Amino acid sequence: MKKDLIIIGAGQSALACAYYLRRTDIDYTILDASRQCGGSWNEYWDSLTLFSPAKHSSLPGWFMPPSKERYPTRKEVIDYLCKYEKKYNVPVERPVEVESLHKENDLFTLKTSKGNVQSRAVITATGTLRNPYIPNVPGKELFNGKQMHSAHYQKPDGLTGKKVLIVGEGNSGAQILAEVSKVSDTHWATKNSPDFLPDDVDGHVLFDVASAKYYAKQKGEHFDASQYNLGNIVMVPTVKEARERGVYENPKQLKSISENGVSWTDGSFEEIDVIIWCTGFGYATQHLKPLVKTDQKGKIETDKTRAINHPGLWLVGYGGFTGFASATLIGVGRTAKQTVKEIEEFLSKLND
Repeated sequence: MKKDLIIIGAGQSALACAYYLRRTDIDYTILDASRQCGGSWNEYWDSLTLFSPAKHSSLPGWFMPPSKERYPTRKEVIDYLCKYEKKYNVPVERPVEVESLHKENDLFTLKTSKGNVQSRAVITATGTLRNPYIPNVPGKELFNGKQMHSAHYQKPDGLTGKKVLIVGEGNSGAQILAEVSKVSDTHWATKNSPDFLPDDVDGHVLFDVASAKYYAKQKGEHFDASQYNLGNIVMVPTVKEARERGVYENPKQLKSISENGVSWTDGSFEEIDVIIWCTGFGYATQHLKPLVKTDQKGKIETDKTRAINHPGLWLVGYGGFTGFASATLIGVGRTAKQTVKEIEEFLSKLND
């Protein structure tokens, strides 16, 4: 198979690109490692919701249908993404795992689980879920209990009555702690003091504030958004309920791990049965390593979404380094539109 363009991954970022590709003559296809539509949302924990109402969480072209609750559920997001893919007749082949990317004489070769394919341009849109990060805490490898990353957590079944340690002060840590604390004896390890947003601030407000900050920066103006840090914990209903139960009142700093528990920096020790690491992700760009040098997190040098020094390669939806708010449903449309425009220009020059 030889195409003008191949997109790696079929999540929200790839679908946003596909929307704008409809308006071009570019011959493209999407290769997706998953067996079903919905992108990484299929892998998240069952109770996860968006941080913004549906009307503020849409991909370009089609609004997400209203949710039964204030914030769309994981199932509703998956349903929206699947219907979006079908509505715009997005060409996806699955399951196809892209193992590595190579380039010779202006032509990319993608080694996949279904054989080699070639294209003149590539968008990689694989996100972060396949590259979970766990910090190197002393003694971690000695622990005899169960350890898992939030990427592999689904629901609290099987944790009833156990002593569970949640590690991480971000949104995933706060939300998973909220539900696990209902059935388990939970403890919270944070590197820094957790910061909670005001109760009335959700993802929509954060996006607006971040947009204002972004445009102020573009103009060289000062903008104070200290109350609205994008990394702070959003007060979704489950987090508010857990706060009322006092779940977040006593976070501690982790010093080391032993066979049956953890030591805190205050000198105390706690027996633990299960550790859930809510410690974030790197970028799932392992397939790029034969072609591009990545840092420890999987990041490469880009000018917005365009890979520097690697003509024909773009990265969409990986967060700040590939464009403002590009890892969000509402934010990726802007970078996807610009990326497709750049690819049109790139392919046009190759044809000249």
